[in-house]
Amino acid sequence: MKILQINTLYGAGSTGKIVRNLQRYAIKRNHDILVAYRFAEGKIQKNSLPISSWLDCHIHNRLAMITGLQGCFSLFKTWFFLKKIRKYSPDIIHLHNIHGSYINHRMLFNFIKKYHIPVVWTLHDCWAFTGGCPHFDGYSCNKWEHGCKNCPHFAQREGAFFDTSSFVHRKKKKWFSGVNDMTLVCPSRWLANLVGKSFLKNYPVEIIPNGIDLEVFHPVEDDFRKKYGLESKKILLGVSFGWNRKKGLDVFVELERRLPPDYQIVLVGTSESIDAILPKNILSIHRTENQQELAGIYSAADLFVNPTREENYPTVNMEAIACGTPVITFRTGGSPETIDETCGCVVEIGDIDALEHEIIRICEKKVFHKEACLKKAAEHDINLFYKEYLELYERINIGRNKTN
Repeated sequence: MKILQINTLYGAGSTGKIVRNLQRYAIKRNHDILVAYRFAEGKIQKNSLPISSWLDCHIHNRLAMITGLQGCFSLFKTWFFLKKIRKYSPDIIHLHNIHGSYINHRMLFNFIKKYHIPVVWTLHDCWAFTGGCPHFDGYSCNKWEHGCKNCPHFAQREGAFFDTSSFVHRKKKKWFSGVNDMTLVCPSRWLANLVGKSFLKNYPVEIIPNGIDLEVFHPVEDDFRKKYGLESKKILLGVSFGWNRKKGLDVFVELERRLPPDYQIVLVGTSESIDAILPKNILSIHRTENQQELAGIYSAADLFVNPTREENYPTVNMEAIACGTPVITFRTGGSPETIDETCGCVVEIGDIDALEHEIIRICEKKVFHKEACLKKAAEHDINLFYKEYLELYERINIGRNKTN
């Protein structure tokens, strides 16, 4: 079977790692799978295909920022890419994130409809059915259900001159509807429920969570506590690679003010600009050398705290659990779906009083145990979900052959 995956990134970021690892899994099972991505930042890897160039994407992104019309540019690059797709002749096109200012959406979907190519589309956020927002929980907005306008997110978009949310919503509905054979995949039940309220509701939906590599994320013994002099501290860990209010940065600042001195907050994925607004008592780690080092930090923590305000299905929760560390999170998006009563708890979004109370209860009373966390982590084995994708491909391909 010949499969083409399309995603903004390849091998980097959460979605880029998903497409690369799914590709490796499929190749081992004798499938021909090509990954097309935004542009090459180094040597082009085998079985991969850059769609555009840095310059074209930069121009596309600037035009999209000004006009709000993301996915309406890159005409020449998209035309050239579609010629390559035609030559490759995939049995299935698997879309991931296509909203990275690198491909023309109208041209892509017209091509899919013209040649009747079956599509699997994994939605990693809500962008596919909104007027432009990948998330809207932070604005308590449901305008996307009937047609976006007067977008509350518009004022937050740097450099934007026009609120084109209504126009974009109408165009997406036109472009993304009418595909003969398209299956949507959602990592969380929460996102699947939202799809059922959108203009994509007539397409079949499969729920396939994002898994984790248990060969990487497992309990690791290292010198993290000793290195930073935290042997007697209760470590509260937060991990993000884009810290801001949506990820709960302000919550950690408030927790540092409230919690007793024997609690140590550690944030991974920060930067110098984030350091400037953090209290000095918060340990800031800009980056880890590799995932093994990150697993060591997860393993050293007493509790993983994820006060995210907008989320689909966070892999960081699962990574912590796989390292034997329980999780506490806000009730937002699909974040609560990654845990159960054996490995963590959930508090209402924005309730810092409840969050503080639960943190102290969990750490003082040792409510959760490593063994229970590891048992839960086994359910998130990435290979289980890659197998589900291949089974989905095969069902679609069999159905296509029967109709032909």
